[in-house]
Amino acid sequence: MPSIRDVVVVGAGPNGLTAAVELARRGFSVEVFEARETVGGGARTEELTLPGFRHDPCSAAHPMGIGSPAFAAMPLRAHGLEWVHPEIPMAQPMADGGPPVVLSRSVGVTAASLGARDAGAYRRLMEPFTGRWDTLAADFLSVPWRSLPPRGPVTLARFGLAGVQPVSWLIRRFRDTRARALLAGLAAHVMAPLSTPASSGIALTFALAAHDKGWPVARGGSQAVSDALAGLLAECGGTVHTGFEVKRLDDLPPARAYVFDTSPTALARIAGLGRAFRNFRYGAASFKIDYALSGPVPWRDPDLRRAGTVHVGASAEEIGTALHDASIAGRAPDRPFLITCQPTVFDPGRAPEGKHVFWAYGHVPNGWDGDLTGAIERQIERFAPGFRDLVLARAVAGPAELARRNANYVGGDIACGAYRGLQTLFRPRPAWNPYATGHPAVFLCSSATWPGPGVHGMSGHNAARAVWQRLRGPLGAG
Repeated sequence: MPSIRDVVVVGAGPNGLTAAVELARRGFSVEVFEARETVGGGARTEELTLPGFRHDPCSAAHPMGIGSPAFAAMPLRAHGLEWVHPEIPMAQPMADGGPPVVLSRSVGVTAASLGARDAGAYRRLMEPFTGRWDTLAADFLSVPWRSLPPRGPVTLARFGLAGVQPVSWLIRRFRDTRARALLAGLAAHVMAPLSTPASSGIALTFALAAHDKGWPVARGGSQAVSDALAGLLAECGGTVHTGFEVKRLDDLPPARAYVFDTSPTALARIAGLGRAFRNFRYGAASFKIDYALSGPVPWRDPDLRRAGTVHVGASAEEIGTALHDASIAGRAPDRPFLITCQPTVFDPGRAPEGKHVFWAYGHVPNGWDGDLTGAIERQIERFAPGFRDLVLARAVAGPAELARRNANYVGGDIACGAYRGLQTLFRPRPAWNPYATGHPAVFLCSSATWPGPGVHGMSGHNAARAVWQRLRGPLGAG
């Protein structure tokens, strides 16, 4: 009879690898099976355009990675992970042609960039939480109703009261367009309308991460995060099998527990759970372009040239329209809100000397089959005239290509699930244990589960705790 493993993990993205590491570190025998030839999921680095230009096909900047309680508890630096901090975590140009909004490590500098009428309101909003990231993150990145009592109950309650609102409500605190645009752009990372409940929590989380931890990139590319996790797993005795596509549970060796870093749709199909996740919904898609450039992006304003991430959305109204078009109206926006990253300004080894890689994406309807390239480049040219003249090559990925690269991105939804209705807070469905399924030995650990998308490993961390509790008893606090 073949030996029975303790745990088999399907999918070697950051969440699957985190779950595997945490269980292997506690003495379980763990094997990981990955369909691609390399580990990584949404944290990969590849030569997508020209030789010597190393691009991140999905995640590039990592505010949630450096702030992850799961990653902080692991010796990832010993396995090659080094964070590189830009001078400015994020900046955002404004429609009026004035200086950009700057999301700085300093609350005061950020507040000053919003203008005199809103500087005080921003300080009052953020200062109760500044310096408290570690306590807050341990609470809100774990499953709130399974992690009582909270570590910082008063701070968490204040954060929750502000964060549960739609960001369209939160921005009413501010008198001018600059602060409103900043918070709208931060909330837009979940690709949902600004009227979505709890979208203020997304904006506050990203702002607090910038102030307390920064928005770094991983030196050499996002692959370094995944490779560090895989290296630690090997050190703990775990095994990764790449190039192994799992189509049904019988493809896998016998195990006491199976953990899926996949979409709920794929898990249901592979594990024979039928319509178990029939009410799960996927959200708006991304349209992404990776550029090889002959020089740095020629942003008109110097502050934009010093930022690791640049949000291109000149007002809350413009951002709101783009999100509504993509997620509600079912059409591509004329002026898409763009999230862009320019890692080689701070990590030049990813491109030939003097050259650069640049990363940009906008939002489109799920499964959309059009071409957003022209609209994206018009948006960039608004604030970086001459940008097109620097383009040496493009790697364009609409929803279908994103889904081909990563099966978790159903219809091009890189968040692995819409932020809509109950699914905003209860991912993938309302349940005491969101990682368990109808099969007692099968668990879900992908971004479809709480706390959602991002390279932070916390869905894997939380799922590992659920597996531990089933196999052996409580994992402990966290």
